[in-house]
Amino acid sequence: MTTPVVSIAHHSGFGHTAVLAEAVRTGAADAGAEVHLIDVGTITEEQWAILDRSDAIVFGSPTYMGTASAAFHAFAEATSKRWGDQVWRDKLAAGFTNSGSKSGDKLHTLQFFQILAAQLGMHWVNLGLLPGWNSSTASENDLNRLGVFAGAAAQTNVDEGPDAVHKADIATAEHLGRRVARTAEIFLRGRAAVAA
Repeated sequence: MTTPVVSIAHHSGFGHTAVLAEAVRTGAADAGAEVHLIDVGTITEEQWAILDRSDAIVFGSPTYMGTASAAFHAFAEATSKRWGDQVWRDKLAAGFTNSGSKSGDKLHTLQFFQILAAQLGMHWVNLGLLPGWNSSTASENDLNRLGVFAGAAAQTNVDEGPDAVHKADIATAEHLGRRVARTAEIFLRGRAAVAA
């Protein structure tokens, strides 16, 4: 059986989103995937080729002014070359983001990723977790403590560095990486079975 290839195409302005990207990488690798971290702000032709051969691409960006960063938007526009030829059609996609506020309009960033994936003909993998920290017996240390379903969302205070990314948000991003890798394996097995 072929090992799933998962790439994490991300941008991080101040390092917080990079922490989440590493967590997604850890989760996907723990689930047996070949994983590549790609900073879209400095993407090379070789890295575009890695994305082209990936089974799943996880998009990541901080949420700035209610959407993904300018560097991520530039990357998204550059995918139009792949869109025209449907190079990423039927790949899996997922996403994660971080902002300073509890809401911070992170959902809009995740929806931007979902629309990008849809335009590219990709299949979206959601977080697959019930919300945490929404009852008197729950805790801020719960997985999915911010109660987001579309992808992994994190909140980090604006006056704190990357080392302050909440441990529950890191664990949630790891969960997303594992889920994407396992889903990619299922897709690969299914394609192999259909081809047999």
